[in-house]
Amino acid sequence: MPTRSSSETDPLPLLYRVLRGVVRVALRLFFREVAVAGLRHVPRDRGGLLVAWHPNGVVDPAVILSHFPGRLVFGARDGLLKWPLLGALMHGLGTVPIYRAQDGGDEAERRAANAKSLDALAAEAAAGSFTALFPEGISHDLPHPAEIRTGAARLYARALQLSQATLDPPPALVPVGLHYNDKATFRSRALVVFHTPLDIPASLQNRLLDDADRDAVHDLTARIEAALDQTAHASDDWEIVRTMHRARTLMRAEDAVRTDTRAPRETAARRALGFAQIWTAYQTRRTTHSGAIAALHADVRDYDRGMRALGLDDADLDRPPRVRPVSGALLVAAFALASPLVALGFLVSGPPHWLLKRLATRFSKAEKDTATVKVFGGIVLYPTAWAIAGTIAAVLRARFLGVTLWSAASVWMGLGVAGLCALGAVAALWGSERWDEALRAVRVRATRERRADALVRLRAARADLHDRFLALADGLDLPDAL
Repeated sequence: MPTRSSSETDPLPLLYRVLRGVVRVALRLFFREVAVAGLRHVPRDRGGLLVAWHPNGVVDPAVILSHFPGRLVFGARDGLLKWPLLGALMHGLGTVPIYRAQDGGDEAERRAANAKSLDALAAEAAAGSFTALFPEGISHDLPHPAEIRTGAARLYARALQLSQATLDPPPALVPVGLHYNDKATFRSRALVVFHTPLDIPASLQNRLLDDADRDAVHDLTARIEAALDQTAHASDDWEIVRTMHRARTLMRAEDAVRTDTRAPRETAARRALGFAQIWTAYQTRRTTHSGAIAALHADVRDYDRGMRALGLDDADLDRPPRVRPVSGALLVAAFALASPLVALGFLVSGPPHWLLKRLATRFSKAEKDTATVKVFGGIVLYPTAWAIAGTIAAVLRARFLGVTLWSAASVWMGLGVAGLCALGAVAALWGSERWDEALRAVRVRATRERRADALVRLRAARADLHDRFLALADGLDLPDAL
């Protein structure tokens, strides 16, 4: 008989819910949008294993965790569990340590510890919960998954063995896609996509039950690698990725012109779906239509250079960004009324912001580490700054009035000031984003006036590229949903 997933039947522990809430707030402040797609693919009648590629450090498990519909137990390298704040957070979420050979230590002890960790994760999946691993074993800045290790396949095989008598169907193996439009940049967008569970033939499942069949683990690893290449939209180099993104945006803008509509606001999900369509067409046609693909690549690259030189988005070729007089008046009024709060936000939260930028530059060994430093450093630095401001206010009140610091009024004043600092930080963030949008609208309008001839040339190039893409994609089965 099928067994219900424990994530549906058991309430989440309070500590888990609190810590997940902290992660969600930190991500929401760093990213403009953190979206999810494909939750319908996560089975509700069993547990299993999530596997994902690893392009953005500790932010990767954070975005998966923040949107997973139940309890999720990660396997992570043991070094992360030793970090002062991050380690405590991961311990509280039930993270299981994984010991890597490249980190040194006694080989026999490492193998024994990993076997114990493997059993702990497999037991979770066999009991109806979900566990998660990054099979590459490292985070990186490559435009494709790095070499896939056998750990995920071995974990799944062990979960299969433990669940033989308890779960029908067997544990699921769910590939997860992680997509960032600019992973290291503050207020960018992130998307996590849960894909259809891997179809593992019964013959391979039977082989995985046999510990002596090492080829079965390698066969499953190959299937996981192929799935992650698909979910990550793996490419040979970043130039091809940039070209495909420009193809996506020019197609979107040209479609809007031809239907006489404005393109809908680009969400993380729309962005990922558009890229998936371009990527699928590219992967399908690059061998059968290599000449046409090479010519398109060169022409899109030329078009991209022209757009970047002008500092325009594709839709700016047709009309400038909308400037709403009513919204502008409301914005000015809001700033006038909330200027003291906004000023407080800049004054107290400005130093942590600039300190985080310097820390990210100093301690990020690669781009993949930048967001990790900013997100998890921000969890400490911003509340600390607000708490310090509240404490200073309480101390000043106590000294000025000659009362004890721990009087109820002083404590409430300190808490109130700290709260106002947090609110001011949000107001300052919102205001700065609106201000940037207004400045960009002015700049785009000026560029359109000065470079009208370039706009005509680029519009013609975009229309030509659009038609050539449609011709190449004709007859292909392109994805229409994530």
